[in-house]
Amino acid sequence: MSVALRKPPRQLALALPHEESLSRENFLEGPCNAHALALVESWPDWPNRIMLLAGPEGCGKSHLAAIWADIAGARTISAHSLTTENVPVSLATGALVIDDLDPSTFDMHALFHLLNLAREDGAYVLLMCRLPQTLFDIELRDLRSRLRAIPTIAMDAPDDMLFRALIVKFCADRQMNVDEALVSYLATHIERSVTAARRAVALLDTEALRLRRPVTRALAAELLRGTAV
Repeated sequence: MSVALRKPPRQLALALPHEESLSRENFLEGPCNAHALALVESWPDWPNRIMLLAGPEGCGKSHLAAIWADIAGARTISAHSLTTENVPVSLATGALVIDDLDPSTFDMHALFHLLNLAREDGAYVLLMCRLPQTLFDIELRDLRSRLRAIPTIAMDAPDDMLFRALIVKFCADRQMNVDEALVSYLATHIERSVTAARRAVALLDTEALRLRRPVTRALAAELLRGTAV
């Protein structure tokens, strides 16, 4: 009598929440973010009460903004959520972060009102955007003039050393044991940004648990082959 053997059930990786710390202690410094970090740590001795932090997606702007918000007691609002009506409330603490300042997503008149009120009240405002040139060319002339007068601190994508350190940090946050071969592979096969590094490490962690395999260069090559990360 033959007995049909059942395949063991496929293991499912539990989607456990993973909260990344945005504290100063967890911010990795490098040449690409040195000036921006210096600005945050020099508060309130800023060259101007309103500053613009510019850089590509995943360069660490949000982490720096979170550090400054903690230091200054600042509120944070997305640019697309800004309206003329909520400007006074947004500036209530005397310090504000405005994230994702893309001309296609915010009310130009609301931002103009906010900048004027912040100047009148002596409030601190940290604006964040990817490409400052897009702000300097907006249609509302008075707002364009205001924005061009705001000092800008530029951030770049992480250099090789910092990028590798970020990969190691994200792995350590998830208690993943990794070696130099894996770190080198990731550093040369994914987009050089904080976002891409975080996404790649999360994928490795999830799939290693699901497949019951160690996190290795070979696994990374299998998962990332033909995948945009």
